[in-house]
Amino acid sequence: MNIASKSDRGASARILSLVLFCFLIPSVASAHSQEGGVGGLVSGFLHPLTGLDHIVAMVAVGLWGAYLGAPAMWLLPVIFPMVMAFGGALGILGMPLPGTETGIALSGVLLGLAVAFAAKPPIWVAAVLVAVFAIFHGHAHGTELPHAANALTYAVGFVVATGLLHLSGIAFGLLTRYRWGTVLVRTGGGVIACIGFAFLFGML
Repeated sequence: MNIASKSDRGASARILSLVLFCFLIPSVASAHSQEGGVGGLVSGFLHPLTGLDHIVAMVAVGLWGAYLGAPAMWLLPVIFPMVMAFGGALGILGMPLPGTETGIALSGVLLGLAVAFAAKPPIWVAAVLVAVFAIFHGHAHGTELPHAANALTYAVGFVVATGLLHLSGIAFGLLTRYRWGTVLVRTGGGVIACIGFAFLFGML
């Protein structure tokens, strides 16, 4: 039990270090930019935190990754923001993506159900599923880019916020090493799925 706990903590520390290394440097580099750049960074960071549909899906990625264990625990939270940035670029360029809101709602439903039912598919299946949903989330962020915001710093902001949401999901997901924690995590997956269903039905 102690060995597993140390391993989990070590993996979490490595993920946190990776996120900080990848995203803190460009943030610092942009600190000397114009006020519009700073505004873009703040707007991008806050944007994923203002939509419950985005929050639950991003937390679910971390939860599912933690439930699947290594290497999924660090792979899924890395794949999501990378592909999301690509989707964001498509949104910024004005390229249409049909069913964006439906895709976002479905991400909450399916990822939540994956956690609730303790789904353990091959890692490539989980990675593809997460990547597909990341495109929808990224496109929505890019489309909603404030006209006055700097696109680069805005992207950095929402990717950093996404990484932190993944980390919160991972931290919660690590409770699965306890029997009561497993029940709690799977219940959380069910709640996320219900929220996704609510958004999905709200669009009908």
